[in-house]
Amino acid sequence: MDKIKEHFETEAKEFDEIIIKLIPYYEQMVDSLVSSIHFNDNAHIRVIDLGCGTGTIAKKISDRYTNSTIVCLDIASNMIEMAQLKLAGHPKTEFINDDFSKINFTEKFDVVVSSLALHHLETDKQKKEFYKRIFDNLKTNGIFINADVVLGSSDYWQDLYMQKWIKYMNKSVSIEEIQTNWIPKYELEDRPAILIDQIQWLKEIGF
Repeated sequence: MDKIKEHFETEAKEFDEIIIKLIPYYEQMVDSLVSSIHFNDNAHIRVIDLGCGTGTIAKKISDRYTNSTIVCLDIASNMIEMAQLKLAGHPKTEFINDDFSKINFTEKFDVVVSSLALHHLETDKQKKEFYKRIFDNLKTNGIFINADVVLGSSDYWQDLYMQKWIKYMNKSVSIEEIQTNWIPKYELEDRPAILIDQIQWLKEIGF
């Protein structure tokens, strides 16, 4: 987590530009996440964004749910500063600069969201335990939405995913930068899990 924190502290100011170049269909992913929240637009919901980054998703939620209270949590203080600027027009926003994996939930939420963050949990065991903590801290009729990196269900699929990801990045980033910067960071920091495995864990937990 120290390496991850250092990485995101450094990239915070450029993060919004970088992520569009690195993550295929990022904007569509954000829109899909927000549109999946099932509450009425005028609902007074309490939301937490785990690994909020620069606050892109929290801002989209605040625009749709103007009566919401949103907790933005991120390990990188520079990311929190960017999120504070982005959400300055939404007075009911709280900011926590901390490691989400160590957070002690003291309340229940209507909505728990996370984007491109929970795959940093190092082991499957840690992921399952964290999903259980999320489940235990959702209100009745609450929802957990996780838009994240997944591992291919076989070597064939993982190789194909990586090829397509590199091809996407190469539209705006050189192969040299991809091979010397972004792929090594992925291999060092990211610990994705297989999608169907995660769905099974969620079912077993009670989702």
